[in-house]
Amino acid sequence: METIAHVSDPSLARVLIVALKAHGFHPDEGGQNGLPGMPGVLGPKGIPIQVPEEEARDAKLLADDLLKQMLAR
Repeated sequence: METIAHVSDPSLARVLIVALKAHGFHPDEGGQNGLPGMPGVLGPKGIPIQVPEEEARDAKLLADDLLKQMLAR
């Protein structure tokens, strides 16, 4: 798995994961509202969004664009 983004807002992380899935990617759903395997615990950079290495390049392009749009409120 390769990390393509870090998101500090758990709600935003959930939306991003669902959007990646909807576009055919296979993101690691990780822990509920936290680091994978550690629910409720955020890393120093936030929640890592991870996908399989072979999907990382394309998934990062999509994730960056989606985050830019979601944060431009």
